[in-house]
Amino acid sequence: MRRHITLISLLMVLPFLSNCAGIRPPSRKPDVVRTLEVTGYCRCGKCCSWHRTWYGKPVYSSGPMKGKRKLIGITASGKRASRGTIAADTSRYPFGTVVNVPGYGFGRVEDRGGAIKGDRIDLFFGSHRDAERWGRRRLKTQIWLPD
Repeated sequence: MRRHITLISLLMVLPFLSNCAGIRPPSRKPDVVRTLEVTGYCRCGKCCSWHRTWYGKPVYSSGPMKGKRKLIGITASGKRASRGTIAADTSRYPFGTVVNVPGYGFGRVEDRGGAIKGDRIDLFFGSHRDAERWGRRRLKTQIWLPD
């Protein structure tokens, strides 16, 4: 009986754990090895340039979307930001580009940011504290462009 309860508990938790796996490494060699400036970000207003109006609606704080509604935690590609989400200059690294960042692991470009140009990427973290702890680093990365 105890074994059945353990098995059922494990089966109930497994779907949640599978989402924590992150991005799988591509089976081919990287297209590019490049040193990038790598910073961290989270979904907070400070990292993503948004604030709440007096009646609580989140809006963009600056840029061409200033004052327009902001969907918190949703990337420019329409996906929910989670560990492994990378923001990049999509004219250089299009959505779907996979990057292996030392100390972080594999991530996929699913977002962009106004200050992100050229060889610079932002890694998503679940908290502002973790994003700040990562800081700003120059790292040699492996990059797989989408097919």
